[in-house]
Amino acid sequence: MVTPVLRAIHIHPVKSLTACTTDEAAVEPWGLDGDRRWMLIDSEGRVVTQRQLPRLATLSATPSPGGGVVLAAPGSEPLTVDVPDPAATVLAELFGSEVEVVEAAGAAHAWFGARLGAEVRLVHLDEPSHRRSIDPAYSRPGETVSFADGFPLLLTARASLDALNSLIAQGEYADEGPLPMSRFRPNAVVDGTTPWAEDGWRRIAIGEVAFRVAKPCGRCIVTTTDQRTAERGREPLRTLARHRRSGKSLHFGQNLIPEGTGVIRVGDPVRVLARQARPSDRPGQPTGSGGALAE
Repeated sequence: MVTPVLRAIHIHPVKSLTACTTDEAAVEPWGLDGDRRWMLIDSEGRVVTQRQLPRLATLSATPSPGGGVVLAAPGSEPLTVDVPDPAATVLAELFGSEVEVVEAAGAAHAWFGARLGAEVRLVHLDEPSHRRSIDPAYSRPGETVSFADGFPLLLTARASLDALNSLIAQGEYADEGPLPMSRFRPNAVVDGTTPWAEDGWRRIAIGEVAFRVAKPCGRCIVTTTDQRTAERGREPLRTLARHRRSGKSLHFGQNLIPEGTGVIRVGDPVRVLARQARPSDRPGQPTGSGGALAE
């Protein structure tokens, strides 16, 4: 039997901007080091993502020493943004919950405003150890998350993407495929599995770091956004709705919670430490194709 391996690692220094690819990353309790510690908010303090502004896909942020970021856009001079002084915090709303954040310098707000044509502010998560808790239905007391949608890491599998692309090719919008993995904005991409094998995992280890598999990732309109051009289509949501639906949720990928800290590296083996109950024994599994099952 082939042992699955970690094939790619991605971090997103600013939520909803272009991902950065790296060969290794430190795993912190709230996610990968440097992943989604910054985000944009509007004038009312609500999070701004590609859901509202798909053009964010064309902007990039790369880490700089000390936790800052370097912002870049086509045809623009880059802007270095330092971690702000945490002396004063403001409240931001992130998917219905309030979190204390620290505003970046005004130059960062102006940089984004000029490129997006919208009034936004760049904010930083100064204390991820206690600012934002994971949904208690899936977490243990004290577990926290960065500015990711809900969980510290997102894992996807190449075999599952290949299977999904095969289904897209048979559908009404076949011309939109095949889709790249960047549409799903994962942190960890695994190779060497069968399609949808990750649906059956309950605990895994990547290298020497163990993770709980909290729940499947429900997908939104961001997956229909071309991450190079910011143009939107219909896929993969049309195909996920036919083959990967559970109730109102369309699934691709699995949300992970670290059970410890350490470093993960491209090429690390991915070991399954515990499996879910058999899909036939569990209610609410997505509609599958070729054995695609599970929640």
